[in-house]
Amino acid sequence: MNVHVAAVPTEDRNPASMDLDSLPLSDVLRLINQEDQTVPLAVSKVLPQIELAVHAGVRALRSGGRIHYFGAGTSGRAAFADAAELRPTFSLASDQVVAHVAGGLEALWNAVEQAEDDAEAGARDARDVTANDLVIGVAASGATPYVAGALKHARSVGATTALISSNPQAPLHEFSDIAIAVETGPEVITGSTRMKAGTAAKLVLTTFSTAVMVRIGRTWSNLMVCAVPTNAKLRQRAVRTLVSATGLPAETAQAAIAQADEELPVALVMLLSSVDAATARSALVASQGMVADAVRRLS
Repeated sequence: MNVHVAAVPTEDRNPASMDLDSLPLSDVLRLINQEDQTVPLAVSKVLPQIELAVHAGVRALRSGGRIHYFGAGTSGRAAFADAAELRPTFSLASDQVVAHVAGGLEALWNAVEQAEDDAEAGARDARDVTANDLVIGVAASGATPYVAGALKHARSVGATTALISSNPQAPLHEFSDIAIAVETGPEVITGSTRMKAGTAAKLVLTTFSTAVMVRIGRTWSNLMVCAVPTNAKLRQRAVRTLVSATGLPAETAQAAIAQADEELPVALVMLLSSVDAATARSALVASQGMVADAVRRLS
């Protein structure tokens, strides 16, 4: 069987690590660290493209749409982790930011390498995408068939599409309205995109999703005022958050959290606007969950 070998920057050999297997351990560690330090700078160069994606993500959520991530392997796992962590951190519904991984949940802990070659599976996993949604493909090479299938289908129903890759010449740019190509260059170990390319994907995803959450009002100043207090550590953080936001004693904050049935945004609006839980909750519903807007409505 003939295999077509495409030119992909992440598959190039890195001149700096040619002697990797013969270097002293301290030099191996130093080399990896030096290469890792290039990633944030590479991400900084695509901030304008990330900004476009944030605007699209805000539009999607405010219109009742969703944000979908599609990826395989390392890229899929990074996308899944970001989507999963948004729910408790910002009190999102389970279907507002959804991650789809080639091979399904099994691929999160066991490699299902052949699944990334299935473009039809990507299209099937995207079957619930609507024109109100933002669909983001994550693929270091920018050529993963599974992601291609998802992006093509998303395009066909009118959704906005974006691609996060480490390939400026990614073939999937053809199906992306927004191309976020982070030039991470060759890996320390040739083709091991769990390294710099994986770090870049993680940085882009967290930068994108955090900015979206800020823009839809899921923070107050720089505080996580929508986090769900589901364990002892998070309950303590919830009290500290209200104390920081209001300047009131911890006892007052704890009482408000209890009256709000542990809904932190409701407790915060109660304290900032001196209203009861029902009034605070109604103001938040009218403000689409934006604490600042709810406070303005009540002032």
